[in-house]
Amino acid sequence: MTLAKRLKSSVSNLAQGVVGVAAGLALVFAIAGAPAQAWAQVAPAPAAAPAATPAIQGQGPALWVIKDADSTLYLFGTVHVLRPTVGWLSPKVEAAFDSSDQIWFEFSNPDDQAAVMAVIQQHGYSSDRPLSSYLTADERIGLEAAAASIGVAAEAMEPMRPWWAGMTLALAPLAKAGYDPMSGAERILKARADAAGKPSHGFETIEQQVRVLADLPEAVQVDLVREGITDYQRGAEMLDGLVDAWAKGDVKALEAITVAEMKADFPALYGPLIVDRNTDWADQIQTQLQGSGTAFIAVGAAHLTGDDSVQSILKSRGVAVESVE
Repeated sequence: MTLAKRLKSSVSNLAQGVVGVAAGLALVFAIAGAPAQAWAQVAPAPAAAPAATPAIQGQGPALWVIKDADSTLYLFGTVHVLRPTVGWLSPKVEAAFDSSDQIWFEFSNPDDQAAVMAVIQQHGYSSDRPLSSYLTADERIGLEAAAASIGVAAEAMEPMRPWWAGMTLALAPLAKAGYDPMSGAERILKARADAAGKPSHGFETIEQQVRVLADLPEAVQVDLVREGITDYQRGAEMLDGLVDAWAKGDVKALEAITVAEMKADFPALYGPLIVDRNTDWADQIQTQLQGSGTAFIAVGAAHLTGDDSVQSILKSRGVAVESVE
């Protein structure tokens, strides 16, 4: 399996992860439902949260808790874009959220598509070199066909940097398959937080998230485009498996889907995308524990699975993390 396929298959995080590599980049799915507007450099309108969510499967997605004498921190792994029919807001998640004084996301405003697009405009487009110049003649023909299938002329993609072109090709079919960022867990949680007057915070800025992809080596970025041209229609199929495991609370299956192969085959990528960010977030969580109160932390599910998960890092430092049953 090529690198780009792995990126797309770890979709929580860069879907997430921006697709897989996206196994944790909330920003890409923030605009997953509106790639045409992104290409046209038009920010989509703010999303409204769904009125209700459907029934969960079994116990629903996994939830963890960290406690000390005066602090309670809940850890909840999310999927950034979902079909509206997926149930995930379980009684235990709802109770943890309702009891929290503040909410933490990967970045503080996951509902602000305009802010996301402003940063993507800065790092996702370039006048220095057209996209087609990275491709062979056959690949250019493939790009035209792929772009046409998602309703965009290939010429409109020429100013895109390769990482952004590859991501948009991977994300566009998700909307056709019924996936909707308006139904993503962060969107719903952010709307609930705003309605309840709960302050929202972020572990990173939007620019930090974009730079995870924008700073990839050029060869890796071009590989994303090539895979997007030939394999863009498989994104929904890959995401289906991830969502099913997540919705059931199957953490082991999530690990296999999101991080295991990336860790084994692409350590240079796995480090900055997963380990470095998880380590930073663990640092910030330990700082929170020095204060008091109750917080609900919602980040991409890939960050809460595997040997290098946020929980594992905290446990290695002597911080007790328990599953909420």
